Amino acid sequence: MNSFLTRSARLCLPALLLGAPLLADDDGGVAAALSCLACSGTLVLIPIVILVVNIALLVWVARDAKARGMDSPVLWMALVLFLSVVGLIIYVLSRPKGELVECQNCKNKRLLVSTRCPHCGAA
Repeated sequence: MNSFLTRSARLCLPALLLGAPLLADDDGGVAAALSCLACSGTLVLIPIVILVVNIALLVWVARDAKARGMDSPVLWMALVLFLSVVGLIIYVLSRPKGELVECQNCKNKRLLVSTRCPHCGAA
């Protein structure tokens, strides 16, 4: 049973990177337990990081689209949500270009060349 645990511990890439199998050559259980912990931590952490990055991108796209006065920020968010990086590239290439400045009335960002603020409607 110990040899099985030691072999399974050596198959886990994060455990190999952390050196867990080298911790106890005489007791394979310690190495196997550490490698399982490393694998499960990595398998949980990667989807969480991807989810957080996607949410941050969606929030940025929504705010940027609204600040640039685009008609439907929700559609752009859906595009980025479903197409990920490709959708983000499409959004960045098709959004109105220009410098964003602070609105004197509501303090939100708007395009410098826009006649009205998309947030409050002030000129």
